Amino acid sequence: MYPRLRPGRMVVATSLLNKRRLKPGQVVIVRHDGREKIKRIERIEDRGLFVIGDNLSASSDSRHFGWLPEDAVSGRVIWPRLLNN
Repeated sequence: MYPRLRPGRMVVATSLLNKRRLKPGQVVIVRHDGREKIKRIERIEDRGLFVIGDNLSASSDSRHFGWLPEDAVSGRVIWPRLLNN
């Protein structure tokens, strides 16, 4: 999520008990490949979530690893407050 979220910066997230509240533009914590990653939801469709990083030229995101199931989301970032969140 660099440059908006710099390495080493602490974030606060809320768990999502109701996945229906997910919407494009939200910044979320997703589990992928055994790691937690912070990404922005770009699209939501029947096949899941398409997530992207804010630094498109350096981000590893759904353009590389594909769509993620909604249950890959472990939380929504609420602080620091990022643009479009």
